[in-house]
Amino acid sequence: MVNYRTPREWERMREAGRVVARILRDVRAAAEPGVPLAELDAVAARTLKEHQATSPFLHYKPSWAPMPYPANICVSVNDVVVHGIPAGGVLRDGDLVTVDAGATVGGYCGDAAVSFMVGTPDEGGTRLIETTRLALERAIAAAVPGNRMGDVAAAIEGTAREAGYGIADGSGGHGIGTEMHEDPPVPNKGRPGRGMRLREGLTIAIEPLVTESGRDETGILPDGWSVVTADGSRAAHFEHSIAVTADGPVVLTAL
Repeated sequence: MVNYRTPREWERMREAGRVVARILRDVRAAAEPGVPLAELDAVAARTLKEHQATSPFLHYKPSWAPMPYPANICVSVNDVVVHGIPAGGVLRDGDLVTVDAGATVGGYCGDAAVSFMVGTPDEGGTRLIETTRLALERAIAAAVPGNRMGDVAAAIEGTAREAGYGIADGSGGHGIGTEMHEDPPVPNKGRPGRGMRLREGLTIAIEPLVTESGRDETGILPDGWSVVTADGSRAAHFEHSIAVTADGPVVLTAL
């Protein structure tokens, strides 16, 4: 069932979204060569506590997962597309890192992600990151009343394919509100003019997951959570939670 939220609810989601934005800011500032991945999760935990928020990621267990998710955020490095567990490794110079964060405040959720290079960036990684960011921007711009979900998906897929990149199989966003994952699904592949019609009050998380090699195939590491590219190529991931309004899309996960 798709829920449509009121302006008052958008503002409550904005409160959670601001915490998410602060987590992403704080974790990115801490991400330097030699820093343990576990320290990034500790930074997120401190930010959540400071703002009296909780992580909807921690202990989350969907039906397909072998165990509850054990951290406050996801940290995905290089060929890890999404759901990377921040434990057991350290950042290296030149790593391409995605941080995916959520927060629950007053019963409402926010969810967003950002990719960046650690230390010395390279041209290929920078181009991948900027293309993925552009895919998100174009998808958000398409999220207006009267458009269809396929218009949002086509904006993502078209931006990635035009640059020679792939879209991770099965990837996409989701509805968001009082739960982190709600209906409707928000696919990253689609055709304009197809799918569910967008209405004012719809709140969704849009999240392109783009692969550098141009291949879409993925696999899962033995931890049961970390999705990786099948060929070992890098991936980037950006995400915002937004509200569809009569005045245009409103980003709910910005400072």
